[in-house]
Amino acid sequence: MQTSNSTPQASPPMLVACLCADWCGTCRDYQTKFEQLQAQFPGVRFVWIDVEDESELVDPIEVENFPTLLMASRERVYFFGTVLPHLETLQRLVETQLAPGAPAKAQEPMVAALAQRLWAKTL
Repeated sequence: MQTSNSTPQASPPMLVACLCADWCGTCRDYQTKFEQLQAQFPGVRFVWIDVEDESELVDPIEVENFPTLLMASRERVYFFGTVLPHLETLQRLVETQLAPGAPAKAQEPMVAALAQRLWAKTL
């Protein structure tokens, strides 16, 4: 798992985890874009998760399509799903979820549990 945050904080407002696989060419191309966006959102914790290397962390969730994003605060999941590997798409998603009153995704217990495991591991 690779984590980064250009401005260390005690409690970032949001975690953005990209669930990918090293063998996936699309993921490899997307990783650079994902890392570039971190500078625009210094208070957000960006995490790159290789679903095969971190299978114990990700299980029991089966990630079948790449890239899959998980966006969550400490309290709730905002987004979980596959996205097109475009920088603009990720940027809009982050901006939307950081806006006051952003809607939360219906809580799926396995996804909420994964978000909590990621928070615990990255902080």
